[in-house]
Amino acid sequence: MLNARSRGLEMARSLVLDGESLVAPGEIRRAARRFAAPKPGELVVAKAELALSLDVSMRQFKSGVEPGVIIERLTDALHQLRRRFHADVWDVIVPIAQSHPVAHYLHQDPLTRWSFEKPRGYSGDARLLDFIYGRPEIEDAVASSSHLGRSIYAYTRNASSSVAVRERRDILARRVDQIASVQPGSTEILAIASGHLREGPLSRALGTGSIKRWVALDQDPMSVGTVARDFAGTSVEAVNGSVKSLLGGRQALGMFDFVYAAGLYDYLPDAVAIKLTRKCLGMLKPGGTFLFANFSPETDVDGYMETFMNWALLLRSEREMDSIAHESVRGTDAEVSVWSGSNRSIVYCEIERKS
Repeated sequence: MLNARSRGLEMARSLVLDGESLVAPGEIRRAARRFAAPKPGELVVAKAELALSLDVSMRQFKSGVEPGVIIERLTDALHQLRRRFHADVWDVIVPIAQSHPVAHYLHQDPLTRWSFEKPRGYSGDARLLDFIYGRPEIEDAVASSSHLGRSIYAYTRNASSSVAVRERRDILARRVDQIASVQPGSTEILAIASGHLREGPLSRALGTGSIKRWVALDQDPMSVGTVARDFAGTSVEAVNGSVKSLLGGRQALGMFDFVYAAGLYDYLPDAVAIKLTRKCLGMLKPGGTFLFANFSPETDVDGYMETFMNWALLLRSEREMDSIAHESVRGTDAEVSVWSGSNRSIVYCEIERKS
């Protein structure tokens, strides 16, 4: 009979990963699952509590209750369900929630609907982030939504997770400027899974020509095309590539002063995260910095994200981020720092290569 550690190793070996991105939404909850079995009767209780919460939401929508009030109550209920019950139980009730008639109301929100339907084929794509940023590119989609959809969007784009994503963009832009200020004109930067590189326009260093090269690497050709168009004539280089191509040595990108992966680690099992971190550290010049970020277990809208947005993430605490970092820097001269964003929905880890 396998012990817990052996079962964990077996799971790691059998984990199914997407051929290019290493993002496997269907495997995320399984990778993070506790090994103890659910308590008897736990599923029955969870189903009953879910049904009650969703039915209340339905009645509230039909009665014309203010959408923000409905969503706030629902997101808290889903968060508590996800936190209280065994991962196996949560796995069962997620599709039950997704098939409930209340989804008809929630998916009128263009942000929730885009996330659920995944038009680009994967979670957390750059267009989804544009909904969170409130970019001009999504204004028509919002305007064409129902009145209810726009009301729900007014809530979801200002939920704690969305606020944290916008703060993450701002943190990246400030960090780029700080690093570029040390060696103006010679700074080289790599953004992994760059999306539309929305931190770029916020960087003063990019606007003043203080960055020699800013490589935006992404596996989505649409994102690569958007970056190439939006940053034509600047030092930004749009490159098509994935985690797999990077780890496999198919991307000869050079050496950098700053490498970062802002939204990628949410989808990577620990073993892959450590391997990628080591690869990124190897691409740093002496004194260079690698930064990666991850959604935290303190995210209070995780239940809503996994159900009605169909957006499953591997949540990591500061301790878990620190563990990945220290495993990655073993045998090297590097300094690790870990901190949380202002609402603690996202955790950041920065590693500075000393030599």
